[in-house]
Amino acid sequence: MGRGKTPNLGEFRVATDQSASRKISQFCVRLEAKQRLRFNYGLTERQLLKYVRIARKTRGSTGQVPPQLLEMRLDNVIFRLGMASTIPAARQLVNHRHILVNNRIVDVPSYRCKPKDIITVRNRPTSCNALKGESPGGGETPDHLTASLSEGSRPTGLVNRIANRESVSLNINELLVVEYYSRKA
Repeated sequence: MGRGKTPNLGEFRVATDQSASRKISQFCVRLEAKQRLRFNYGLTERQLLKYVRIARKTRGSTGQVPPQLLEMRLDNVIFRLGMASTIPAARQLVNHRHILVNNRIVDVPSYRCKPKDIITVRNRPTSCNALKGESPGGGETPDHLTASLSEGSRPTGLVNRIANRESVSLNINELLVVEYYSRKA
């Protein structure tokens, strides 16, 4: 064999390593579930850990509580009502004081909405302009929320009840998230 005909063994090993199927570890599965939940709601690690700790203290299924708490956040409720196109856009509306909850300005995106809360947009030109590109009720509103237009065509939303598992549109196993955080206690 000549010098040019010998195969490069380094390239061969790399090619076989990439094509070999590896078993995904349980840690990796739990981490991916946690990251999907975290990135879907735009939370930091610390915020999600706080919600998991709250879930541990409550009675009932620990896995069902974090999605309920996350669905009841003000920024997420505004997004689900169709007042904002994305959760970060809803967070910006709240931070810029465009949103009223029960006729009071709320500027905390993590505000936990309660049943019978009425969410409206402030009656200011800048607040109305902030919603110009949005179409309230454009998508399907979850059954725990009600979207409508009030006088002056201002979008209004009502929280009917606490969100349940069926109203959460994210397809994720919440127990994997709780199991991931069980290491951190």
